[in-house]
Amino acid sequence: MKIAVFHGSPRKGNTYKATKIFLDELTKYRDVQYTEFFLPEAMPEFCTGCQLCLGNSNERCPHSQYVTPILNNIINSDALIFATPHFGACSMSSCMKNLLDHLDFLTMNVAPRVELFKKKAFIITTGAGSIAAIKPIKKYLKNWGINRVYSLGFRMFIDRWDKMSQPKQKRFEKKIRRTANIFYHARQEYPYISTIFMYHMSKFILRKYVGIGKYPYEYWKENGFFNKRPF
Repeated sequence: MKIAVFHGSPRKGNTYKATKIFLDELTKYRDVQYTEFFLPEAMPEFCTGCQLCLGNSNERCPHSQYVTPILNNIINSDALIFATPHFGACSMSSCMKNLLDHLDFLTMNVAPRVELFKKKAFIITTGAGSIAAIKPIKKYLKNWGINRVYSLGFRMFIDRWDKMSQPKQKRFEKKIRRTANIFYHARQEYPYISTIFMYHMSKFILRKYVGIGKYPYEYWKENGFFNKRPF
C-alpha cells in the first residue's frame, strides 16, 4: 500500500509525533510504503484565487511546479494522510488550507480524477480544537470523491508530547496504533450518498449552466462522465 502523507506544519510537535506513531504501526505491514510532504516547504506559494485551474487544465496554475508532483503522488497512492495541528479559531493550519486550495480543481464539478474514488484517507489532528480542524479537511476530501475518510483528533491541552505523564502517553499511543491497524484493513465501500448526489448535481450544472466549450464540460465529456459515473 502506497501512502502520501502531508504534514501541515513545519513545527514537529504533538501532531507530528502522533503521525509518526501512526506510520510506525502501518509500516509493520511489509507492503506499506509512504512519501512525506512537509508544508509549507512542499507548497511555498499561496493560492491567489486566480481560478486558472478551474477553467483550464491544472497545468495552467502559476504554481504548477509544486502542484503537479503532489497531484501525481496523490493519484499514484492507495491512501492519503493529512496531519495538522489546530490553528487560530480551531481550524487547520494555513499551510494545509493552502495545499487544499491549490487542489480545488479536483472537486466533482470541475475535473475529478477516477483514481480518487477508490482511495481512503486519514486525518490526524491534536489540540483543543482538533475536532473542529478535522471537519473542513474532511469536506474537501469528500468533494474530491474519496471513498472513505477516517480521522483521529486528540484534545491534549499541552504543547509537548514528552510533558505528558507516561501513562497518558501510552494511552494515546495505544489508541493511535489500534486506529492505524483499523485503517490498514479498511476496504473500499459503496460511495458516500453525498458523492452520488454531488455527481448528479454536477452533471446537471455542467450541462445547463456551464456548457460546451468550457473546460469542466469538455473534461467531463472527454472522460465519459456524462454517460458513466467515475466511481
